[in-house]
Amino acid sequence: MLHSGSRLGLLIGLNIIVYLAINIPAVFEWAFTGHNLISTYADDYLSLPAYLPKLATRFWTPFTYMLMHASILHIFFNMLWLYWMGQIFEEYLGNKRTIGLYILGGLSGALFFVLAYNFIPAFAGGAIGVTVVGASASVMAIMIATATLLPDYAISLMFIGPVKLKWIAIVYLILDFLLIAGPNGGGEIAHLGGALFGFIYIKQLQRGNDWIGGIIKIFKSKPKLKVVAKNADKNTNSLPRQEEIDRILDKISRSGYDALSKQEKEVLFRASKDNEG
Repeated sequence: MLHSGSRLGLLIGLNIIVYLAINIPAVFEWAFTGHNLISTYADDYLSLPAYLPKLATRFWTPFTYMLMHASILHIFFNMLWLYWMGQIFEEYLGNKRTIGLYILGGLSGALFFVLAYNFIPAFAGGAIGVTVVGASASVMAIMIATATLLPDYAISLMFIGPVKLKWIAIVYLILDFLLIAGPNGGGEIAHLGGALFGFIYIKQLQRGNDWIGGIIKIFKSKPKLKVVAKNADKNTNSLPRQEEIDRILDKISRSGYDALSKQEKEVLFRASKDNEG
């Protein structure tokens, strides 16, 4: 179950709506006319092209491609992993960073995909007509970010049992790397681009550099009038300081969540609730 204020429902809902909005009419079109114009136009205008001249005329596709999916299984597994990992991510870091990480991870994957097809010799020359779709890069950003923050956090997998997040992340990274030489090499590179962003984001967050939080603060409206209470000094310690949060996150990264004291868990919980406000 998603907790109150979670952004995961919005992301999963958008992906499902886009998939159904394209594919339900496409099935009717195919059934009654034998044509696939809807799917063709959707792919042409919403998927991310590797060919730079076409990308220049489809400049919105680095955003739209991360809401597109090639099949039912494609969207099913992406949304399943987004749901699993996103819940853990929001549990420890609040819900304000979820959408930002999803978008920036997807953009990082898009950048890696385009660079690969224009600069890596094995891909160069094949950029014309090549496109990529899917939320995989965005999901990988959230998955790797969560595993980087909580490497020893264990989840139960069917037929396997409890597995630590760090091992799940390592297996996925190895598979994506090996599959670069396969038929979906560009897509695998996009996954790795998203994964790299997720890893770097958490490492920077543990150093006190919250890229997504910084972006949120830029667009967050500031109050015109600042009220200073007489008992402000007494309330100063009601919310945890950023330095204390960073120390706790670093401890989780090194030793896992179970290594935290009761007081540290309460501090992280209060910080999470503050992020949700």
